[in-house]
Amino acid sequence: MLHELGETRSSRKADHLLQTPDTFIRTPLPGANGVEFIVHAALQLGAAFTQMTAEFAVDGTLPQPPEGVQRFLYVLDGQLDLELSDGRPGASLTSGHFAYLPAGTEHQVRALQTSRAALIEKLYHPPTEFHSRLEVVIGDEAKIPPEPLGGDPALQVRHLMPDGPGWDFAVNTMAYDPGAALAMVEIHVMEHGLLMLEGGGIYRLGDHWYPVTTGDFIWMAPYCPQWFGALGKTPAKYLIYKDWYRHPLATYPLAYIGDR
Repeated sequence: MLHELGETRSSRKADHLLQTPDTFIRTPLPGANGVEFIVHAALQLGAAFTQMTAEFAVDGTLPQPPEGVQRFLYVLDGQLDLELSDGRPGASLTSGHFAYLPAGTEHQVRALQTSRAALIEKLYHPPTEFHSRLEVVIGDEAKIPPEPLGGDPALQVRHLMPDGPGWDFAVNTMAYDPGAALAMVEIHVMEHGLLMLEGGGIYRLGDHWYPVTTGDFIWMAPYCPQWFGALGKTPAKYLIYKDWYRHPLATYPLAYIGDR
């Protein structure tokens, strides 16, 4: 049976991807038990990180990330149990809870009920002047004080990751009152992975304008023109990743730069 004659809001351009739920494909990954993955962003897309939605059955568990790779987990719904192998206390994570696990952190994530989580993984690039070990971060988004973006109280940002030279990426949530919008079209060296959590609006990506809504995923390449405005009668909110705090020449191997 044809699905609406091939129509979809999804769009793939050289500098961005809008991926809507009607185009999601689930896939297994090695070492995962009782978990299916929607791979939104990966090296094959041109991204320097991976972002996935992990869908857990009861007792589903994640594999360890590859060597040298750090992991960020944000629970969308359900309940996950995080255990750390070095004796440090873990946590029970429910909707809005998150965890950052530095590269090399032995851990287990197990679902106590049917659950979904946003999963971001990135090869760690330590700065030359930083010699300390990064700490595990476990938190609850609801307990993080929001900050107005650019002084606009209608646009509130919550910073989920610590800031400083040790960390090479950031993850925030951004919440917009109905009708609120970014003050400018942004063009910058960072790339983004964005998951719409609530509401919707219009996203400009490159020279294209897209209606977006809850469940949509967006990848933005470096220097992709970007802008968002919230529409409708309810607030809009998204989870957004960006690479951070590294000199552009130090971020990627030279061979990778040449391939791009």
